[in-house]
Amino acid sequence: MDTAVQSAATEKKRKVKTSTIVIYTILILWALLTIFPFVWVALNSFKPSAEVLRSSFSLPAPPTMMNYENAFGKLNVLQAYGHSFAISGTVTIGVMILASLMSFALTRYDFKGKQFVRSLIVASLMFPVFATIIPVFKMMVQWGLLSKNIAVILPQIAGNLSFATIVMTGFMQSIPLEMEEAAYMEGANVFQVFTRIIVPLCRPSLATVAIFSFLWSYNDLFVQKIMIRDSTKYPISSLLEEISSQYGTDFGLMAASVTIIVIPVMIVYILLQKNIIKGLTAGAVKG
Repeated sequence: MDTAVQSAATEKKRKVKTSTIVIYTILILWALLTIFPFVWVALNSFKPSAEVLRSSFSLPAPPTMMNYENAFGKLNVLQAYGHSFAISGTVTIGVMILASLMSFALTRYDFKGKQFVRSLIVASLMFPVFATIIPVFKMMVQWGLLSKNIAVILPQIAGNLSFATIVMTGFMQSIPLEMEEAAYMEGANVFQVFTRIIVPLCRPSLATVAIFSFLWSYNDLFVQKIMIRDSTKYPISSLLEEISSQYGTDFGLMAASVTIIVIPVMIVYILLQKNIIKGLTAGAVKG
């Protein structure tokens, strides 16, 4: 009897171990396939264009900073970074404020048409930006905002708001009402409850909303190219497209430009990846 039990336990351990090996093997291969393109581009950014064409998979010998000097000296990379961070930062703050207020209203108040509003928020996720860009473009022209940062900021806030509200609403529903009721009993008003109780408790979901809003805004080439016609006001993603059209044969410069653009995204993700997972899963199970 003991032998049979031990055999079953051994077999179970062997199965668990085998499945674990398979899972980790797949994850390692996936990670390598994901990381390799960036490493390849980064290595080629330290080579002259001729060497990239001749041996793109070899190590740079010797490495050169010429491509980065050209990128920062000729292409106004720092100015483009300034526009990108101004746009993405404003979009992130705007989405966080509006999404948290909308979620607070949807989870704490009963009003006529509440379910209809929720349905509209979910339904809006099905409409791509391509379907609404023409009327939005006409609005920006009529308001005289074309080629200004605000012409990109407003559509991006609207585009990110539905997703952010859904994430925030799911999290706020898991927050017990007793703390708010106690605050009201102590004489706190709605604004104090929202800023001193709800917002601090919603930090994980706010971090998730901030990360996704920033990255989506930073990488949104489509809206940037439509709304900004002045090349001196291009954000960094639009500048890369401009480099591709003007310097498409200078592969070393292209590699350096891609590396410069991707680095902020990687830094944001590496530093805040735990908040992404925590914010998306928090409130998913209420018990």
